[in-house]
Amino acid sequence: MDSTATIEMDARSQLDRLWARGREFLGCDVAIMGGAMTWVSERNLVSAISEAGAFGVIACGAMEPDRLALEIAGTRALTDRPFGVNLITMHPKLDALIDVCGEMGVSHIVLAGGMPGRAAMRRVKGWGARLVCFAPAFALARKLMRDGADALIVEGAEAGGHTGPVATAVLAQEILPEIRDIPVFVAGGIGRGEAVLAFLEMGASGCQIGTRFAAAEESIAHPRFKQAFLRGEARDAVLSQQVDPRFPVVPVRALANDASRRFGTFQHEVIARHRAGELSLKEAQLEIEHFWAGALRRAVIEGDVENGSVMAGQSVGMVKRIEPISAILDELCRQALAMLADRRRL
Repeated sequence: MDSTATIEMDARSQLDRLWARGREFLGCDVAIMGGAMTWVSERNLVSAISEAGAFGVIACGAMEPDRLALEIAGTRALTDRPFGVNLITMHPKLDALIDVCGEMGVSHIVLAGGMPGRAAMRRVKGWGARLVCFAPAFALARKLMRDGADALIVEGAEAGGHTGPVATAVLAQEILPEIRDIPVFVAGGIGRGEAVLAFLEMGASGCQIGTRFAAAEESIAHPRFKQAFLRGEARDAVLSQQVDPRFPVVPVRALANDASRRFGTFQHEVIARHRAGELSLKEAQLEIEHFWAGALRRAVIEGDVENGSVMAGQSVGMVKRIEPISAILDELCRQALAMLADRRRL
């Protein structure tokens, strides 16, 4: 019978082989990307993730180019490890933001928030950066690969914030067996190392995790925001509801609170005003859209967790304590290694 030391060494070797492609692509020790969370994924959290051996990603969000340049420089002052930048495809200054990343030598650019145009993809590639795109379906994954994506992120509906309609496990089954030419990272509802291992064994090159990192010690999120994560259970992370298809609501997963409960009533009130002739269709749609304006900042920075938007994935129930990024990554690796070792002992 193999000794414990031999079993543990074999488990480590297996894990290293499984995520070798992801580690090489990202240039890090642990093939786990930090989810880009607006107001949360800034220089402190991003540098902490990279310093701990994983791959931090700055959330540009609505930043202007000058502000993004400062954030990149601020991150570089805190770490010399690789990190990336997440850009929203709908940003009116997307080209300028790509150029800032290129001029500052950002190694990886993630285009998110919608299907990127070919021109934006070519612009990223022209700077020599590695291009990562989100693939919400198999057909789109193939298209993105043909158009020049260097890697894909498959993110399921369990994820926090803006998310798609299909569960992580279903997307992974559709895409991982078919897309082999480029690395694929799986995201959405991942909170334990056993899940990371499962997706690696299905063919993923790594995973992306956001919710567990949002409540880490290094996160600048308000203490009340982090406490909401500690109290939260999977069922508490719910999608924003749409009451009428003529008044579209972009689905966002966040912890249920006073604001989310008011949102349904607010929609009905605005729709009633439209029907009464007080608001045009466009005006009513904009009022509904603007309900959440500034809500994420209110929760993350100001700590108003009842009137703000506490974006969280369904893995929030696995956030048990506020701890350093290094401890979270260590736990994820231990869990994956323990599962591999247990198999060997059977």
